[in-house]
Amino acid sequence: MTSILVPHARILALKLDGKGGAETLQSGWPFPDSATWLHLDYSAPEAYQWLKTTTLLPEEVRESLQGESNRPKLVKVDGGLLLTLRCLYRQHGSQRAHMEAIRIFVTPQLIISTRRRHIQAAEEIVQDLARHAGPLNCADWLVDLCEHITAQAGDLLDDFQEQITKLEQSLLAERSIERAELTTIRQQLIVLRRYLAPQRDLFSRLSNEKIAWLEADDQRHLGEIAGRLSRWLDDLDASSARCALLADELHARTAELMTRRTYVMSMLAMVFLPATFLTGLFGVNLGGIPGGESAQGFATFVLILVGLIIALGIWLWRHRWL
Repeated sequence: MTSILVPHARILALKLDGKGGAETLQSGWPFPDSATWLHLDYSAPEAYQWLKTTTLLPEEVRESLQGESNRPKLVKVDGGLLLTLRCLYRQHGSQRAHMEAIRIFVTPQLIISTRRRHIQAAEEIVQDLARHAGPLNCADWLVDLCEHITAQAGDLLDDFQEQITKLEQSLLAERSIERAELTTIRQQLIVLRRYLAPQRDLFSRLSNEKIAWLEADDQRHLGEIAGRLSRWLDDLDASSARCALLADELHARTAELMTRRTYVMSMLAMVFLPATFLTGLFGVNLGGIPGGESAQGFATFVLILVGLIIALGIWLWRHRWL
């Protein structure tokens, strides 16, 4: 029997029992007759060396499982499937979600998946297996992984839509919003759009490929996942449009506020312009200034300035400049 020498850098090695559960494989166990799932951290030297030397993998699969490409792809190899999928990855304490690649080689009896960072979809499958509610075979495992990946993208999109709604409500209530928050949401939507669109096409293609060990029910489920992802991509485009409208409205309100402030400053300058002229004129150090020898000259001059300012203010108000 073929030996499955599990490397030290393994994340897990499970044998599916065909009833929704699994049992852990130990290093050096013979390759079992039922479906086996080996999950590796490809950045570890032990896993890298094992991927290069194991007899369980076709030669053309080795480099792909070692992190050659991040773009979603689907290739049929020796009766199996080589896939690269993008999953959500969120760093601890960070509000930003990143897309992390999981690379998979699936046959009717073997699943080998590799990743560099935490993949929540894979952990959810492990939790399902622990509850004896997991996949029964390799085909079910593939469908479940696609389901979890797509569900996470949908949950993240729902979160973004809620954030956008709150920003819209704040703007309608004349409250200020953070431009940085809006920019972050737009950037995240762009990243999601970039990777989910080709992944939708991959799921659609997978649902129509002639693969002997994928049953009609599995392919129907994959087609439903692709359809759901298409609807979410439409929602994503709509969310991007809403963000663009918010950005335009925020820019318009900022420009309106600056215009209003500039207008007020211009009106104040206009009101005080005659007073500034007169004080400059009467402040020259030359003889002959009217009222220069009078004890009431200064008070009279102040009253004239006040009256002039009031008169100009009334004129501006009656002409609806103020």
